[in-house]
Amino acid sequence: MDDQLVKHTDNDGEEKEIDLLELAETLWKQRKKLIIWGCIGAVIGLVVAFSIPREFSAQVKLAPEVTDTKSTGGLGALASMAGLGSGATAGMDAVYPQLYPDVVSSVPFMTSLFNVPIHTKPDKEGKSQTMTVAQFMDEETSSPWWSAVIGLPFKLIGMLKSEDPEDPNHKLNPFQLTKDESDMVEALSKRVTASVDAKTNVVTIDVQMQDPVVSALLADTVVARLKNYITDYRTNKSRQDLKYAETLNEEAQANYYKAQQRLANYLDRHQGLAFKSGQIERERLENETSLAFSLYNQTAQQVQKAQAKVQETTPVYAVVSPATVPIKPSAPRKVLILAGFIFLAVVACAGWILFLEPTLNAYKARKTTEA
Repeated sequence: MDDQLVKHTDNDGEEKEIDLLELAETLWKQRKKLIIWGCIGAVIGLVVAFSIPREFSAQVKLAPEVTDTKSTGGLGALASMAGLGSGATAGMDAVYPQLYPDVVSSVPFMTSLFNVPIHTKPDKEGKSQTMTVAQFMDEETSSPWWSAVIGLPFKLIGMLKSEDPEDPNHKLNPFQLTKDESDMVEALSKRVTASVDAKTNVVTIDVQMQDPVVSALLADTVVARLKNYITDYRTNKSRQDLKYAETLNEEAQANYYKAQQRLANYLDRHQGLAFKSGQIERERLENETSLAFSLYNQTAQQVQKAQAKVQETTPVYAVVSPATVPIKPSAPRKVLILAGFIFLAVVACAGWILFLEPTLNAYKARKTTEA
């Protein structure tokens, strides 16, 4: 088959040949129309690109402490080779790195960010605004103009519906959110995301906001909250054991001091007496004091062990890449948007010239002939 010809089969099973050079010649003859359509696509692309608000992205990469998987033997190695990561094989730790994205996107975690104080980038006069994340999302975050046009019918429908008046004493309750709070959680979860590398377990926190300073500050806050959450989980059992050991130690200390005081009082009252019954009573009090001191000493050692256990179970995170205030916006990518609209316009024009226009002309000619 000639390189300049392409064969294809239509619905009737008949083979037709398309001359690529003929198609190219047809497009070249209509190059002015292609240029006009491309210019129209460029204008639309510029309007769209400059209508989208600028977004700034701040990233933090941290490497959590890897749980020891020696007890899993060959199973841990096989899981690592399969790409499951070491965290999935750690039976002693239910919240492994692969679950960190779920923790970050959870409703309690997102609602905990509502009242985080942040400040915006200073303006030309050097002034910056201080507000909460919820206020920034509600007052300082804008959308493209077509979002308002698309959402206008829904707003009109909502205005016609009767809504319950807002409770002035309402408090944020993650268990039962209002519609505005639910929308805020959904919007914030799209801007605050977490991902995990299955092989290295490196956790990446990505925060995208319309202010560079806010994105960096919120990224640091998310990392700190995530560290606290995992630390509280990992050390919960150890902290409970420490609290129990401290309670026993305080009780043993009080009993020891009481036994000491009883022995001292007895010696003060019976000084110089040599009765056998008095010697027996003295030995009994001394034994009680010695036993109380032994228990006090043992519980003090248990407290020290519990403190060491808390320190041992506290996870350590290495911040591979800290948050920095982004200089350039991450979105919108104006060049790609412009190139995309020009490409779509040229392709649409080519489709009209090569296929739709000939089909429409043939249909008109047939109608004219029949008439």
